[in-house]
Amino acid sequence: MATTAHQGTLRQRSVAGSKKNKDGASSDVELDKLVKAANQRPKAVSENDHRIAFFIITILAFITRFWGISHPNEVVFDEVHFGKFASYYLEKTYFFDVHPPFGKLLFAFVGWLVGFDGHFHFENIGDSYIANKVPYVAFRSLPALLGALTVSVVYLIMWESGYSLPACILAAGLVLLDNAHIGQTRLILLDATLVFAMACSLLCYIKFYKLRHEPFSRKWWKWLILTGFALSCDISTKYVGLFAFITIGSAVVIELWDLLDIKRPGGALTLAQFGKHFAARAFGLIFLPFLFYLFWFQVHFAILTRSGPGDDFMTPEFQETLSDNIMLSNAITIDYYDTISIKHKETKAYLHSHPERYPLRYDDGRVSSQGQQVTGYPFNDTNNYWQILPAGADDKQLNRHIKNHDLIRLRHVVTDTILLSHDVASPYFPTNQEFTTVSLADAYGDRAADTLFEVRIEHGKPNQEWKTISGHFKLIHNPSKVAMWTHTKPLPEWAFKQQEINGNKQIAPSSNVWLVEDISSLPADHPRRAKVAKKVKTLPFLRKWFELQRSMFWHNNQLTASHPYASLPYSWPFLLRGVSFWTQNDTRQQIYFLGNPIGWWIASSVLAIYAGIILADQFSLRRGMDALDHRSRSRLYNSTGFFFLAWATHYFPFYVMGRQLFLHHYLPAHLASALVTGALVEFIFSQDAVEHEVAHQAAKAGMKNQTPKHHLTARERFAGQSLLGSWVATGVILTLVAAGWYFFLPLTYGYPGLTVEQVIRRKWLGYDLHFAK
Repeated sequence: MATTAHQGTLRQRSVAGSKKNKDGASSDVELDKLVKAANQRPKAVSENDHRIAFFIITILAFITRFWGISHPNEVVFDEVHFGKFASYYLEKTYFFDVHPPFGKLLFAFVGWLVGFDGHFHFENIGDSYIANKVPYVAFRSLPALLGALTVSVVYLIMWESGYSLPACILAAGLVLLDNAHIGQTRLILLDATLVFAMACSLLCYIKFYKLRHEPFSRKWWKWLILTGFALSCDISTKYVGLFAFITIGSAVVIELWDLLDIKRPGGALTLAQFGKHFAARAFGLIFLPFLFYLFWFQVHFAILTRSGPGDDFMTPEFQETLSDNIMLSNAITIDYYDTISIKHKETKAYLHSHPERYPLRYDDGRVSSQGQQVTGYPFNDTNNYWQILPAGADDKQLNRHIKNHDLIRLRHVVTDTILLSHDVASPYFPTNQEFTTVSLADAYGDRAADTLFEVRIEHGKPNQEWKTISGHFKLIHNPSKVAMWTHTKPLPEWAFKQQEINGNKQIAPSSNVWLVEDISSLPADHPRRAKVAKKVKTLPFLRKWFELQRSMFWHNNQLTASHPYASLPYSWPFLLRGVSFWTQNDTRQQIYFLGNPIGWWIASSVLAIYAGIILADQFSLRRGMDALDHRSRSRLYNSTGFFFLAWATHYFPFYVMGRQLFLHHYLPAHLASALVTGALVEFIFSQDAVEHEVAHQAAKAGMKNQTPKHHLTARERFAGQSLLGSWVATGVILTLVAAGWYFFLPLTYGYPGLTVEQVIRRKWLGYDLHFAK
């Protein structure tokens, strides 16, 4: 009925317009033909059709994610980390992780709901869940639930964006039948939460943008705030969630730029009105998400009140806020003439020396002092013992505690020499000073100044006493003001591959921090070792938050070591390799994290096609050729362009990262590529040829300013479309994708086991699968 009414309206307007044309009869006949053709087009897809498709896809998503979720019944891959963190939450034991707390808090909440007490710490891959009575299915059900709902959200994104039924099914189907999304959402991992939050942020922003003609209404505010909340959940799960902020932020900047245009179709805004729009978006998309982000850390600190394995990553002041902390009970005030062992906070290496000398020349030709070697050694040894001497040569300070900013000398006990730094280049760093030792005679003679070091306690106060364990400090060479520093690159064989110790001119970095592990000269029954009950201290929330942020960012950037399954971003769109999650030798079963190659290659090809279409259209416009109608170009640039922007902002930033990267980092970008695929298939196979022709004939009839497309609603425009091409393309693509999904299922679900021949058949691009021999 709606279609018929629309055609009648179009007919009446066309006839009215045709009377103004000398050749009106001819134009009227042509338009009659077009209207008749339009009547023969399929009717618009009803809302019920979308609801039925949405329901079916959601059910299939739950089936694919939950099927056989109890297998394997042992710890798999990174479940050793995120399952462990849930246990620590339930035990209120402080831990450290480079990821924000939101996703891990969700796992802890699930554990609390099912009555798990956290007794199992997920120590090793392969540990049995059954033997240790762990409700692992409940834990895995959380990411499976979010993974299934992600498929539903993808469908809703396409539906809300006004795409046809086959386009919605295709985009959701590419995620539904993707082995990587399935595999990552069946285990105790964070990526399901991350991808779901990212998809929700896109959906909420689209619903917010659709209300742009109703600014500051209740619905407008609701979807703005929900967009901010989804973004906050994204970045509160992993820091790569920042990419979603870039996606939405870029779209908002473009939207604000359009609002600033004095010639905008809806009427010009005053600067005061524009300021309200800007402030509302800043409030909903920056300020509120930041408050939500802080909230999860407040919950994190409120739960983790007991000392635990994460203590060492924090400052002594932070550690003193935790009950049962070893620092509170074991810290001992350090006196002059104590013999101590000094440990580097980050690398855990001891300050060490031995009689061997630096070589005359290093490999690059530089000359050393040939002094006694001072190195970092990972094991406790008598060569790690240093006696603290006062700056003067007398014993007047024998029983005095050492305080912040005091000057000291360090005597190496075994070789009876004094620590020294001087203006000679270190073995690996020409800009850093060499550390060595000299005899007592030289230390109190000509080289006296070069043996003086300042004890600078981290965040210390004036006259604060220096203590073992809790007294983190930097040892500053007094004349040159360089800080004693070490790193993990081993020295050559002449130093027994121990760590280099040198003087760092940059004093601020936390890598210069050391601590005194123990006073070896103090007997076990000495009164100074007596443990005195101490009150747990408190710190302001923001101070704890800033300290944790610094530590998280630093350690995240240190994840640069090689990994056998790490991969580079260029390989992800082409699915060149995966990651081995789990193997069972007896049954020849394995879980190999890998996307659906057919789906990934199609989506990657469509991304290239989209870029080609945009470039071709821009070239054509520059040459005065307009091949697209207004509606098609608007959707191609705005809606599909938004999806392409989401893919680009979730993919290209990885090229500038120096940390370890894995295939799962591409999952948010892959979801965006599925959206682009659904949108572009509709663009290619379901062009509104009738409407374009009607507009063209109306223009010929002298109706340029009344082209029918200005009178068509979104629903009516779909009525004139032929979806046959889209249905065929969608059917072909999803059939191929389903075949790829089924073929790689044994690697995704971990069963059944495969023979050698079956494994070899799945090594499409040389995937490093197990049991191929």
